Amino acid sequence: MKKSSVVFRAAAVGAALCLTLALAGCGADSYASSTAYMTAGAADYGTSAEMAPKEAGQGVQLDTDSTLDPRQAQEGRKIIYTASLSMESTDFEGTRAALLTAVEDCDGYLESTSQGGSAEYGTRYVSYTARIPAERYREFLGLADEAGNVLYLNENAQDITSSYVDVEARLAALKEQRDRLNALADKAETTADLLEIESQLSEVQYQIESYTSQMRLMDNQVGYSTVDIQLEEVRTLTPTTVTFGERFADAVNRGWRNTVEFVQDAILALVSLWPLLVILVLFVVAMILTRPLRRARRARAPKPEGTLKKDLEDPGKTGKQ
Repeated sequence: MKKSSVVFRAAAVGAALCLTLALAGCGADSYASSTAYMTAGAADYGTSAEMAPKEAGQGVQLDTDSTLDPRQAQEGRKIIYTASLSMESTDFEGTRAALLTAVEDCDGYLESTSQGGSAEYGTRYVSYTARIPAERYREFLGLADEAGNVLYLNENAQDITSSYVDVEARLAALKEQRDRLNALADKAETTADLLEIESQLSEVQYQIESYTSQMRLMDNQVGYSTVDIQLEEVRTLTPTTVTFGERFADAVNRGWRNTVEFVQDAILALVSLWPLLVILVLFVVAMILTRPLRRARRARAPKPEGTLKKDLEDPGKTGKQ
């Protein structure tokens, strides 16, 4: 009896562990997002729509006259402008299309995008990294403010003028050195001298290409501001003040949605584990059917010497058994 009980317990523990792992996997899959990289010519980017109206009385009002304006930067300065924008909307598709239209209208492009969530439960979200011409940076932020409810905005201006000037000076010096080496190569009298000059020329050319690449990158960062946008779908907009009743109703709705998703994930986990469940059921049935045989085998098995001696000393107990 003890051995069969241990076997049943082991089988139950194994089944519980498998179900737990499957539920964890399904939970992770339900929040997985698909990531795709798009340019201005991508089909999704080409969506055209009217600007979605901004819900009144909600969110943060963007300061379109901010001092972080590339148009007001001192001439000759090299400044990289970046911004992080967090938004929400009850009209997810409308706001999403409006943001893409704003990027297109400002002659920008999408560097990357990721999206996920469920339209059925109103939990969709999308992340965009937009590159906007610096001179239209503030115009784009104004259009984004009109597209949806802005919860958070962070702007940054990084002055890289000194680094740019340093790279520019190094590049000019290397080009002069390359010209001198080319002149020496034309005057080389021996093969050994020519090989030495060509070796130096290769090293100089490599450095020129490296610094040229750095300058192109800095020019791109200065010419196009980077705006990271996080848009989330919500059933109700975040108000400036929240009452206890509103928080309670939101908690009830969120709890119900989470419960429904959990039950669905559990059902899917059980369905995906049907081969293992069949094996466990067959194992338990086999243990039950073979229990009489195992009992009979134990009864016919010879008892140890100590047990026989004990039975002889206590024959009454043996008879009861």
